[in-house]
Parts: sequence; C-alpha cells; structure tokens
Amino acid sequence: MCIRDSSNTVRMHRPVTHLAKLYIEPTNWCNIDCLTCMRNNWQVETGFMAAETFERIAAGLAALPTPPSVMFSGIGEPLSHGRIATMIARVKALGCRTEMITNGTLLTEKRSRELIDAGLDVLWVSIDGARPESYADVRLGAELPRVLENLRRFRRLRRPAHHPVPEIGIAFVAMKRNIGDLPALLELGKRLGVMHFHVSNLLPHTEQMSGEVLYDAALRSITYSPSPWLRRLILPKMDLDDLTTGPFRAALNSGYNVVLAGTNLGLSNDVCTFIESGSMIVGWDGSVSPCAPLLHTHAGYLRGYERVSYRHLIGSVLERNLIDLWLDPEYVEYRERVHRFAFAPCSYCGGCEMSRDNLTDCFDNPMPACGGCLWAQGVIACP
Repeated sequence: MCIRDSSNTVRMHRPVTHLAKLYIEPTNWCNIDCLTCMRNNWQVETGFMAAETFERIAAGLAALPTPPSVMFSGIGEPLSHGRIATMIARVKALGCRTEMITNGTLLTEKRSRELIDAGLDVLWVSIDGARPESYADVRLGAELPRVLENLRRFRRLRRPAHHPVPEIGIAFVAMKRNIGDLPALLELGKRLGVMHFHVSNLLPHTEQMSGEVLYDAALRSITYSPSPWLRRLILPKMDLDDLTTGPFRAALNSGYNVVLAGTNLGLSNDVCTFIESGSMIVGWDGSVSPCAPLLHTHAGYLRGYERVSYRHLIGSVLERNLIDLWLDPEYVEYRERVHRFAFAPCSYCGGCEMSRDNLTDCFDNPMPACGGCLWAQGVIACP
C-alpha cells in the first residue's frame, strides 16, 4: 500500500498489483442514438464479444487469488448481446460481484428473469430526463414510459427480501438542457426502489454539445484546489433552504479552498478513479486498456476546443493471460505514474497545442498523457 501525505492530509493508494475491478465490454454496438455518445464523431468497427474471448476472460478471473468485481459496460448496449445473462452467471459463479449498465429499452420480461437468475448484483439504467420530452431530447429513438415500465416490471420480478437483488441504480448525465429534471428524477427513483443514483457531467463530443457543460467555472476555480498555499474555508453541514442556499453558494465560489464537513473538495483533483480502484477494461474484441476513456480513440471538447484521446492498449486476452497483462511491467509503471499524477494541468490551462491530444504534454510525459482527463478531476465519473 502506498501512502502519500500533503497539507495535513493522508492519501492511501491501493497497491498497483491488486486487480479489484474489471470492466467488460460485451459489445460496442447500440440500438439507440444519444447526443451524449462518442459515436457522434466516431468511426470504428462494431462487434460482439465472441464466446472464445469471454472464456479467456473467465479463465483469467478464475486464476486470480481474490475475485474482483465485474462491471458489464463499455460503449455499447450489453443487453443487445445474446449471451449476456450466461456471461454474468459464469462470472458470478467465480465469486465476483457483478454489475451491468443498460439504456433499459431492451429490458424485456424474459431478459429481466435471465438477469435475476444469473445472480446480477446491481442493474444500472441510464436515464437522462424525468419527462418524456426531456428524455427523448437526449436519447434519440428511446421512450421514457417504455423504459420506466421495463424497470417497474424488473423490480416486481425480483425475489421478495428486505434487501432485494439485483439492486437498481440510475445513471444521469447532467447538462444545461436536463439539469432541471434532476429533482423530479430523484423522486422518481425513490418510487422505483432505486438504491444508487449516480450523476456525472457531460463530456461533449461535438462543438454544439460543448455549450451544454455545467463546469466551465469549476475547472478554473481555485475553490476545488487542495493547494496548501490557498486560504482555507471550513464549512459544516447545514440545511439548504431559501435562507442558506445563496450564502452557501457564495461561500463555495469565494476563492477559498473549501473543506465541507471534513472533506476537502480539492482532493478529487488529479486522482484517476480507475487506477485508484484497481480497475482494468476488456473490450469486445479482447483488447485490454487501463480505463474506459482509453479503450477507444475519440474526440471530446475541453474548454471549447477539440481534444483527441487516442486509444492505449496493454494487449489482448486472446494472446496473454489476464494476470500477465495486469502485471505487465510497463503497465505497472504507468499505474505508478498516474498515482503520482505529475501531468501538465491541461484541464485548467488548456491553452497550448500539446493539450489538444493525449500523445504527450509540456512536461514531456509519454503517451498517454492524462492531464486533460476530466475523470481525473472529479468532473466526469462512471458507475
């Protein structure tokens, strides 16, 4: 275990040799189009994970000393894969905690029963609006009433228990056009028996969508910096109502480094949640990458300009064992480098040509240079 201390805080890093979570992309094909998706400027081969590829993953999981948790996700819609329930059951039999994310449109009664019988622990459903109009405005080709009915049926089909499984989660991508729906969606989630609610910001993949982001000022604000050179403001928990909301917001935007109820809001800066959680991802074709953002080459918009994130692969499960890939010396060194996060501050600066991709940066880091990664700044997050 690695321990780092700074400015009266201590951060413990998971050992870089501990594989704790594996993301599996069953497919990169999807049945709907979303304004938030990287497909808006993405041209790659689509496909479905072959049985041979999955068996290589399963064999690798079986060989690990401690079963990691497994998340079936990626760029595509997992429920479009004909063997998804079989894959979940196979991984669950190995002792892994299993989760899956879906857009919910293909969550039929048959599929629901299969997922429940397979032993799925958590079902995440992406819902980006509380009203049919706002939902369809983001998820083109999908209908909110149908998704909600699918989710209600799934809830009813679960075996009765004080803590029924699979647990249900909702993933919400926040932007200007839908943030007003968040309170209503939270209430809707309560009625649906939702146990987990995950809100992320938008990574825009088109110039038009770059105007939808809710974090322009947050990227520039020193409020969220943990620097010991800044003035510090310590805030307690308090009721947020008509009396306190305005002053509380002003305090957050005061230019101080804010500590809220004992938590320094700047500690989410320069922290890779994938590396910190001991994660790795396997694509539908068996390719292995450190994180979901590096699995596919894609373009996003950062501070108004286009930034290309080129894919970075460790290897393939068709050629090497899972544990051999995880312990590859270059990959271990990369994870240690990300722990230190000595990358250029592209997310805050964003001015030079080097910040337009992840090939290198002004600190002369090798590819992938992660200074422009919004996941590492607590702005964007995956369930």
